[in-house]
Amino acid sequence: MSQRENVVAVTNDAGSSHLPADGSGADTGAAGVPVGEAGEPAAEHAGQAGLEDDGEFAGQDDLDDEDADLEAPAGTGRDLADLEQESEIAADYIEGLLDVADLDGDIDMDVEGDRALVSVVGATLQELVGPRGEVLEALQELTRLAVHRQTGTRTRIMLDVGGYRARRRMELTAVGRDAAEDVSRTGIARRLESMTPFERKIVHDAVAAAGLHSESEGEEPNRRVVVLPAG
Repeated sequence: MSQRENVVAVTNDAGSSHLPADGSGADTGAAGVPVGEAGEPAAEHAGQAGLEDDGEFAGQDDLDDEDADLEAPAGTGRDLADLEQESEIAADYIEGLLDVADLDGDIDMDVEGDRALVSVVGATLQELVGPRGEVLEALQELTRLAVHRQTGTRTRIMLDVGGYRARRRMELTAVGRDAAEDVSRTGIARRLESMTPFERKIVHDAVAAAGLHSESEGEEPNRRVVVLPAG
């Protein structure tokens, strides 16, 4: 089977998981699983990609690309060779998708802790990000499914395009810090706008770093962070 045929085959195996052409209506979770507007992984997809179900509070409900959303089974260590293999599989898969979509871009591979990182850099890549990263999340899910298919192991591989995740992390860290300062000053809980799990996790971390507690409320795609006053 050629690389192009393999890319198409893996994409078809993902079932309802697909890469929207225009980035609209890409209802994907932070781990790339189609649900709400990029909300928590749907239960029927969670088992397929090894994703954790939604939990009750900040430390669990917003497991996303920045947290242990895909924890290895107990007793299963991830060594450097495993992670490098995941990176190579993911890079081949992304290269195939770029070729099919007739898009330019270079692939960077890295390993950070117990997570493989693959980044698409170079040409104009907004079509691979989509509104609020929706297309990126869908593409990440397909990549994780492709890796899982070949290795038989759940993966926490992170995909980035054009540095989107790094920029968004900086923006949301500032949002969380500002919200925490406002709540500390007024003593009144503050509800933020609806966010994806990827976004909420970053805000939760920023609020915690400021010494306050936060939690998530609501249902996807309107789930949001609530910053609570101390005490």
